[in-house]
Amino acid sequence: MLRAYRERGSKRAISRIFGISRCCVEPMARKKGRESGSVADGLRPAEENDVLELDECWTCAWRRSNKRWLWVALCRRTRQVVAFVIGDRSAKTCARLWSRIQQSDSSEATGKAEASATSGNPPKRQLLPVFEEDETHRQVGKSSGELAHVERFFGRLRQKLARYVRRTRAASQSERMLHLTTKLFVEWYNEAVT
Repeated sequence: MLRAYRERGSKRAISRIFGISRCCVEPMARKKGRESGSVADGLRPAEENDVLELDECWTCAWRRSNKRWLWVALCRRTRQVVAFVIGDRSAKTCARLWSRIQQSDSSEATGKAEASATSGNPPKRQLLPVFEEDETHRQVGKSSGELAHVERFFGRLRQKLARYVRRTRAASQSERMLHLTTKLFVEWYNEAVT
């Protein structure tokens, strides 16, 4: 059932396929999401010259007007997601992502790593003074090709989870379920790229 949930199946479709109540699907996903560890548990060890690609994509929770942004830090060498945060498109959410990167157990070298982020995004521009303190962080445009790996991750995310498709009727019923479903996907994705 979990595989069907991860493969873009809706709760209604899963309940029809497996002959269970729709009310049983959400608690199963919630339980599996709580049982899984942090994203940093399954990461390969960081190296000194690792480059992190930071970017975000939008989705919605409960209704289309409630836009939520998935902020992702992806290691270019390993193609694994180092950290992610779901929130609004503000500097505060970007700072939360940056603090999760710094707290990651497997990213001992992220202090020395170069971080690439898209230009033109106001929250990231507000954080530019924080990035410039270390002189290893820089902002690049999407057309530079330096964010290809994180954009490919978003393509796979949109392909596998209907709630991230741009023009869809699928949406998470709560921000908690959006976070748990995304966490399960990131866990699967990190295992798949190793």
